[in-house]
Amino acid sequence: MYSFLRRFPRSSLLCHRFVNSFADMHIHDSGFGVGDANASATSALLLTILQDCVGRFATIIFAYRFGIALEAECKKYRFLADIFNDSAMVLDCLSPAFPRMVRVSLLCLSGSLRALCGVAGGASKASLSVHFAKMGNVGELNAKDSSQETVISLLGMLAGSVVVSRITSPSTTWFSLIFLLGVHLATNYKAVRCVALRTLNRQRTCILFSWFQKTGTILSPKQVACRERVLEKDGVLRWGDTAYGSADVGMRFATILASLERVADNEKNSALELTAELAKIFRNEKFLLWPSSGWGGSRRIPTNIHICLKEGATARDQVKAWSHALLVSREISSNGSQYAVSAAMMEMLRSTLCQMDECFSKLMISLVEGGWDLETAAIETRSGYRLAVILDPSSPDGTVQASSHKEQKKNL
Repeated sequence: MYSFLRRFPRSSLLCHRFVNSFADMHIHDSGFGVGDANASATSALLLTILQDCVGRFATIIFAYRFGIALEAECKKYRFLADIFNDSAMVLDCLSPAFPRMVRVSLLCLSGSLRALCGVAGGASKASLSVHFAKMGNVGELNAKDSSQETVISLLGMLAGSVVVSRITSPSTTWFSLIFLLGVHLATNYKAVRCVALRTLNRQRTCILFSWFQKTGTILSPKQVACRERVLEKDGVLRWGDTAYGSADVGMRFATILASLERVADNEKNSALELTAELAKIFRNEKFLLWPSSGWGGSRRIPTNIHICLKEGATARDQVKAWSHALLVSREISSNGSQYAVSAAMMEMLRSTLCQMDECFSKLMISLVEGGWDLETAAIETRSGYRLAVILDPSSPDGTVQASSHKEQKKNL
């Protein structure tokens, strides 16, 4: 499998280095002022410094916002890194055709995209290296990979130098550029699709759980890889090919409280009673969830579910929470008119949780037997919160007072 997979990145890298020759020729000939009587070495230097500064700021912002998602969605961001880099090349080649101020903006944008490529590509490559290092030999794997990249880069630059010297017209140059960029992205897309990861992120959890509910069997990592969407939207709850809504995991409990208060105001109920009822339903779980939209109204709105994780929630608890959210969103989409009031919604949450309890143990056993990694948490794609629950000793049924909840930021 690994030998087969390596063919695609090597051919894509060859195309990538080949394309660099076209881009470098185009930029160095006209992008930085060569042949322009009004250009100076100082302006070229300042433009380079500006590009570098913008790229560094983009790196910091991107790493802060998507740092956790880079591991959980490493296939997606590995392919996005190639899109960022190829887009930067196209912008570099287009920049000489525009006035000076527009050219500077395009070059700064290309520098930002190239910086994003470095962050996304480096982080996702590290996760993929850990996956391929079956015997823990990450250092050896990276060393050999770097050696192969060096050889391919030299071959690509050599081939590009030979071809560039024979291409003179702009139309031929652009045709060659777009063609090679297409080959580069196509081969990298094929390579990413071939990777069969064993951790359970959001998309793989949806695929496995919906298939298990339908057939009672578990798909293998290779079978799931064939069904995965490389550029899947974050947070989508998809049953087979049908998207029933979205979910956010690791939310503040205050977000759920605000939604419950809106429901209570509409129904003239007590928000405290609704909160206590919700806490009672999930009192034995390491999570609780609540659909914030998609029900109770005449206008059709996609279901959005907030998932709040409690302290001590493990990777298996996160998988259960996400699977339950998928079950709830499917039920709301199929029978939304039945849950127009909070009492019906609470009853549906209770019944779907019972369904989860009945099948979850068997699901976990089947996943372990199928070779899936249930110890690595990959459901959260951003730094989340945890809910500390303090039971009220005066309550005989173990309900939780609303004032006893507090939130703690989890440093991931």
